[in-house]
Amino acid sequence: MKKHKLIVQNTPYLLQITAYCVILVLLLLAQLEVQAHPHVFIVQRLNVVFDGKGLAGIKVRWKFDDMFASMIAEDHDLNRNGKFEPAEIQAVKEKAFSFISEHSYFTFIKIENTPFQVKFIRDFNAILENRKLVYEFLIPCHVTATNQVKKVTVASYDPSYYTAIYFTQKKPVSLTAADEFDVKTSLKEDPDTTIYFDMIHPWTLFMEFRQKL
Repeated sequence: MKKHKLIVQNTPYLLQITAYCVILVLLLLAQLEVQAHPHVFIVQRLNVVFDGKGLAGIKVRWKFDDMFASMIAEDHDLNRNGKFEPAEIQAVKEKAFSFISEHSYFTFIKIENTPFQVKFIRDFNAILENRKLVYEFLIPCHVTATNQVKKVTVASYDPSYYTAIYFTQKKPVSLTAADEFDVKTSLKEDPDTTIYFDMIHPWTLFMEFRQKL
């Protein structure tokens, strides 16, 4: 009976502890949900550029969601004419793009399964048209073609998952100046790469190429 009384007397205290734990768990789950949910959405196209020697680079085209587009337009379309002038494009690059250089411009390239460090980009352009926002830029990446197959992968993702990047359904990948080479491409989730607590496998371009025999 004494043990029974002790449990009854401590029941309010136990309920308080239980309620506190439940609230703590809910708060943690809510915080994780906020962190997990992407805030920026990008639809992507990749153009694989070749030259006389082999792979020369990857041209990236990002089309942003309407909310992000309106924010960038509000901050950088200073004359409110619905398009970006050269000075405004430079401001967009400096204030709303260059900071992702710390994350390889969200473009992670491997050559023969060896990471290629994206140190810089070229030919950046920001296009604002009909309230739609597009970024375009070129990532130089030179891989000489030989008679042997060369393998290159291009994974596009934000490691923090604040930004979600998807390939467009229509013509997600195109080739430029590739007539001298045998090129095979495919898009699929990369099973060897995970982000956000190992729950997301980013979509990746898998490419093989060699000189035509």
